[in-house]
Parts: sequence; structure tokens; C-alpha cells
Amino acid sequence: MTKITFLGAGSTIFAKNIIGDIFLTPALQESQIALYDIDPVRLEESRLMVDTLNTSINAGRAIVTAHLGEENRREALKDANYIVNAIQVGGYRPSTVIDFEIPKRYGLRQTIGDTLGIGGIFRGLRTIPVMLDFAADIEAVCPEAWFLNYTNPMAILTGAMLKATQVKSVGLCHSVQVCVPDLLKLLDFEIDAAETQWKIYGINHMAWLLELTHRGEDLYPKVRNRAAELNRKAREEGAEKHEDMVRLEMMRHFGYYLTESSEHNAEYTPYWIKSSQPDLTTEFNIPLDEYPRRCEEQIAGWAEQKREILSASSLEHARTHEYGARIIEGLATGEVFSFHGNLLNRGLIPNLPAEAVVEVPCIADRNGIQGVYAGSLPPQCAALNMTNINVQLLTIDAALQRSRELVYQAAYLDPHTAADLNLDQIRNLCDELIDAHGEMLPVLK
Repeated sequence: MTKITFLGAGSTIFAKNIIGDIFLTPALQESQIALYDIDPVRLEESRLMVDTLNTSINAGRAIVTAHLGEENRREALKDANYIVNAIQVGGYRPSTVIDFEIPKRYGLRQTIGDTLGIGGIFRGLRTIPVMLDFAADIEAVCPEAWFLNYTNPMAILTGAMLKATQVKSVGLCHSVQVCVPDLLKLLDFEIDAAETQWKIYGINHMAWLLELTHRGEDLYPKVRNRAAELNRKAREEGAEKHEDMVRLEMMRHFGYYLTESSEHNAEYTPYWIKSSQPDLTTEFNIPLDEYPRRCEEQIAGWAEQKREILSASSLEHARTHEYGARIIEGLATGEVFSFHGNLLNRGLIPNLPAEAVVEVPCIADRNGIQGVYAGSLPPQCAALNMTNINVQLLTIDAALQRSRELVYQAAYLDPHTAADLNLDQIRNLCDELIDAHGEMLPVLK
């Protein structure tokens, strides 16, 4: 029997998406699903949901078990074939609030704070030690398992696992699969995205749409023209804004469209969020403090959603665009599945470092997960990726070496932070964050 362990199973809605997809996959319907979390209430809610889902759409064929706390983690992992990771260390309170509120006192504003920037650095620092604990258990009780990481900061965490452990790991995101459909919709193309051909690669949340064709026609000239006109109108005084102004403006200046949303990309480069130019965030419709706002809305909405899910005698599920179940199916059956994943570079993109984690086309089958050679990026795209890779690599090393000095250096090199604060301010900010997070971080020397 295939065993799939879900770490962070208290993420009930995401667990429903991944496990629901598994139950809709014939080769995986008789799996054991081991749910693991450190929160007893959230774990029990997810167990009830998965039990109902299993009965409703899978005729009860799966075996569902729940495992609470670190003392039961090895039991959850024992003999697992596949592991899905969706943890959030420190949660919204206190950790995310700390990541936003202390930088704000320095005049440093963020939108999402989960991938790069001060928020991404400190989320990585507090999550890597937990991931390494997972890895020690995996190496002991299920060393051949594949580890599918959905947790951010994606490149930092996946890089730490691949650099410091023997665990077979791949990082997964959904920004690639929604990139082209969302762009075509935004620009009013009457084209089915499924009929297009495209090429995307780079790094997580900053991968590049390098080619886009439809029935042999290069769509990029039309895309660039429509995008430039849409943003020109949106920047006029009193005009209605749209939600993707940053990405369209990045495409105008650098030539290519980015995979992740504008609110994310606004904090990955030095151009958009500046205390000295506050009007930029209004002009380009940049939602400051967006992630805390979403968290508050989700917390408020979850109570009602929870009542609906947990009181339901049956649940429905439509297959999502998440890759997880199809990857597991490919690994288990040998049926080839192509997707975009995050792996160590190792020459896949020749003009990025070998030790960087890159987001490239991958193949899953009985041989495992293999990255596909993508080729060099246009130099301007590689250069922008490098500004993020620098921070990612230093954050990984800071966590592995428990080095306070490397934390400072990661922050010094962060494009958004360095655009707004001087070196002494950045150092003092890091010291305040280290003190505020306390035991949530590794002891730094």
C-alpha cells in the first residue's frame, strides 16, 4: 500500500485540495494517508474532513490516520513513500506579525513577506531547523521517500533540504500553471490558454515567460503592446487601476512577463516600495501589508467555513491545478508527468549558479524526478534572478552555520531592504527581529 504523509495537515483547505486530488487518482485511491500536525484542534478538524472526503468521493478505500506532535512524527513518517510539506512555523501570530510590524517602525513596508525581503529571510531562518528535524526522521524511517515541499520561502527551504540532507526533495508552487491563462485574460485575448505553447523558467516567484505562441504565431508583440497600453491608461490621473501593474511595467522595461503576482514582485526588486517615494504604491496599485490582511480575513472566514465542512455529511471535490497528486502518480506508476518544479540548478540554467534552486520543467516517472535542461536566460533576467539568489544562498548558510553575521549580509543584499535602509539600519533591524522571534529562531553566533 502506498503511504502518503502530510506534514502541516492542519492547513485544512490546502489538505483538502491535495488529498482530494489523490482520491480522484485511481492508482492512489487505496493509499494510507497519514496526517501530522502540532495543533490538536486543527489536526482533528482535518482528520474529520479527510474521513468525510474519503467516504464521499473514494468509497472509503483509503486508510486515514492522525499523528499529533513531535513525539509521534516518526510514526507518521514510518515507511512513507511520499511526503507533502505545508507547514508554517510560528503562524500568523506571533511570527508574521513580528516580520511586518518591526520593519514598519524603520519605514520598511512589505506586501507578502514570505519569499524574499526581511519577511522571507526570517521565515526561512525559523523554518529551516524544523525542516532539518523532518529530514533526520525521514532518513531514519523512510529514506527513499520523495519530499514535496509547498512551504515558502520555496527556494530557501528546498535549497536547505538539498544542500544539508539526503532527502529527495522538490519544491512546488502553482504560479507557473496560472501564468499564461491569467495574462491572456487580463489582456482580453480570446484564446484558450490550453491551445498555446509557452516556455517558462527562472527561479520560484521570479520565473520568466520567455516564449508564447498560438498556432505558430508569436503572441509576444501583441502581449507587449496591449500590456503597455493597459498600464499607460491605468497610470493616468483618476484612472481605474488593475491588480497587475507591477508585472506589466517590469515586462515593459525588461522584456518578459513574470510568473508570480504583482504584489509579490513589488518586494523582490528595488523599484516599487520606497519611503522616499510613497506615491509609487498608489500609482502602481501596490497593496502594502497584504499578507496580514489576507490572514485576518482567512481567520475571520474560517469559523464559518469550518462549520460548513465539519458538519457536512458528504463533501465534493473537483481536481485542482496543484501538481502534487499527479507527481505522486507518475512516481508510483511510471506514467510520465511533466511539470515545473524547484531543484538545484546543476547546469539546467547555465548562467545561474549551480547551487541555486531554479524553477524549470521537470519529469516525474519511475526513475524519480528529473529537471530538464532549460538553457541560459536573457542576461537581464538572469541578473534580476541573481539579486534574489544572493539572498537565498546567504539565508541558507546563515541557518546552517547559525551565523548572525550571515543574517546581516543576507539582509544587506536584499534588493527592497537595501533600497530603503542603510547598513546600520539593516543591522539594527535584524537584531530587533532576532530578539523578538526569540526561541523560534536557531541560536545565532
